[in-house]
Amino acid sequence: MENGSGGSLFADALKQFDRAADLMNLDDGMRQVLKSHKREITVNFPVKMDDGSIRVFTGYRFQHNIARGPAKGGIRYHQNVNADEIKTLSFLMTWKCAIAGIPYGGAKGGVKVNPNELSEGELERLSRRFFSEIAPFIGTETDIPAPDVNTNAKIMAWYMDTYSMNIGRSELGIVTGKPVELGGSLGRNEATGRGVAIVTDEACKYFLTGGGVKGRTVAIQGFGNVGSYTSLILGNEYGAKVVAISDITGAYYNPEGINVQEAFDYVTTHKDLKGFNGGKIISNDELLALNVEILVPAALERAITEKNADKVRAKLVIEAANNPVTPEADEILRKKGIKIIPDFLTNSGGVVVSYFEWVQGLYSYFWDLEDVRKALTKVMKNSFADIIKTMEQYKTDMRTGAYILAISKVANATKLRGIYP
Repeated sequence: MENGSGGSLFADALKQFDRAADLMNLDDGMRQVLKSHKREITVNFPVKMDDGSIRVFTGYRFQHNIARGPAKGGIRYHQNVNADEIKTLSFLMTWKCAIAGIPYGGAKGGVKVNPNELSEGELERLSRRFFSEIAPFIGTETDIPAPDVNTNAKIMAWYMDTYSMNIGRSELGIVTGKPVELGGSLGRNEATGRGVAIVTDEACKYFLTGGGVKGRTVAIQGFGNVGSYTSLILGNEYGAKVVAISDITGAYYNPEGINVQEAFDYVTTHKDLKGFNGGKIISNDELLALNVEILVPAALERAITEKNADKVRAKLVIEAANNPVTPEADEILRKKGIKIIPDFLTNSGGVVVSYFEWVQGLYSYFWDLEDVRKALTKVMKNSFADIIKTMEQYKTDMRTGAYILAISKVANATKLRGIYP
């Protein structure tokens, strides 16, 4: 996946990694270990379509590092899925898990497919065949997948059933993000958005005068699971003033504040924001350039590049999506004094509650919603505080501080374990 600068997503991630590694004087051998993926799996598998024809699909599962525990990461279905994307996201998952202090390493998976073009039966057959293909490398103690772009609890149920049928017993911990009736956790659907909201409030307290996010203006690009729950929780629970939201159908702006409950309910019913009348229609480019205190890119990667970074006027950019800011844009924003809260802290709420679900499944002991929310809040606040401490110690920006903290945790685990044999 090439960007405007001629590099790949993984090259972008390595630039940010190296910036932190240089500051902490990480030795060359450890750099090689931490830049390398343990396992890169590509599968090409046939699926019988409804008309009787056979189509071959390509899928991936990349496992980056398991020094701190089994691999963990979502599986996405998208027509643009490719090896570079999956490689990068598995790399970032390692640091996300380390920042959160949960005992996982990084993984990611995907299938190159537009799921909207498949019938329900075709989607199920594709899902079950793909999971069977990667099953030799998956396990409750080795690699635990989860939902991601265009995958959901229903698909996780198919995965769990496929694996369980093949081994002859129910294996609740094989995937997370399952339906609650099949060992899923309460609070999983909202978890990433709730984590974004918690971090946004903490960032306002630290970087801006006047306390937390209450009353502050917020623009949110992207209104899928993460963007919609972020909007709902920031508006209803934290008292923020969400003035703009968007999805692939367009952007909607209301300087008086959008009714986030109405927007959430509208998308729940209609699947997207098309036809939503709670704000003036603007472009996604205009949304990114709004004069708001907080900008939340919650769509796909590379929303903010060197081409539009100079137009951003927010005081805080909260990275709810993965890789929404390119390294070139990152530098432009930093020079403008805009604070960036990095993705592998901000959107880690999903993997944190996935960890809670995994633990519940292993023990067959399930928590109530308030226990999940309380535990998530504690983890997110502690992670934010740990990064701030590292950032101040190294006198650097927050993304680099987060990398330094994560790298030090994984490097230390690697040293303690040693190199086998």
